[in-house]
Amino acid sequence: MLKETLQQGQQLTDLALERLIPTATERPSSIHKAMRHSVFAGGKRIRPILCMEAARMVAGSLPTGVEDLGSALEMLHTYSLIHDDLPALDNDDLRRGRPTCHKVFGEALAILAGDALQTRAYEVLARLNCPPDARVRIIEEIAHGTGTIDGMIGGQVVDLESEHAKPDLPTLEYIHRSKTAALIAASVVTGGLYAGASEEQVSKLRSFGQSIGLAFQIVDDVLDVTQTSEQLGKTAGKDTAAEKATYPSLFGIDVSIKKADALVGAAFVALESFGSRAETLKSLAKFLVERKS
Repeated sequence: MLKETLQQGQQLTDLALERLIPTATERPSSIHKAMRHSVFAGGKRIRPILCMEAARMVAGSLPTGVEDLGSALEMLHTYSLIHDDLPALDNDDLRRGRPTCHKVFGEALAILAGDALQTRAYEVLARLNCPPDARVRIIEEIAHGTGTIDGMIGGQVVDLESEHAKPDLPTLEYIHRSKTAALIAASVVTGGLYAGASEEQVSKLRSFGQSIGLAFQIVDDVLDVTQTSEQLGKTAGKDTAAEKATYPSLFGIDVSIKKADALVGAAFVALESFGSRAETLKSLAKFLVERKS
């Protein structure tokens, strides 16, 4: 069942991305080739799938057009990866099993490809097929989740500033909750908003998203020190080499895994009121902590 959900979610997202991102032959072709290089590099589409399944849970069936919202989230995630990999930030040569955008197209075009994916995402969000008030809240939610205050960019800044210095737990949690969990939580919440979720449902979706988002990053940190580059599709051991702030570096692998499991348990509790309709999201949460890449 979960395998089918992942496959269908990936297919829906990829079809939407294919339709919404300019073709490689459209002028200026260089930027569109760079955008497509990174977007269609074989990502799991976790954020779009979480978004769509949250919408399905709230509405009882998959709402028409929600895959466009999912594709916009994937564009924003990919933009962050392109910029993350740049020499000025994480300086990585491998992403999703293939050379990073700047290694293929050069730094200037990679920066612009990330910028272009971000602006295209908001163009897509502005045209979502949902009530105007929901559309505005979705845009606000995603902008906040990718911004500087408790959002992705803020988390990236603190992550950079914490290199080569052993951080305390509050700093480590701020990095993880902002850099990774914020966009994952926004994916779940906006799926609910698209489907017409009540304020109470939105609050529960947010709790679920924040818990699994933090668990996801903890597992990512564990995999960085336990898996090979071939298994991960990106350079293994980068966090250790850069002396980055991670759960394993602060607590060790076993404690980190227990923390991730506890967060998934908290995520399950947040969805109790949805009953059996929450089973797919719960299965996705378990998948996020049990994955090997």
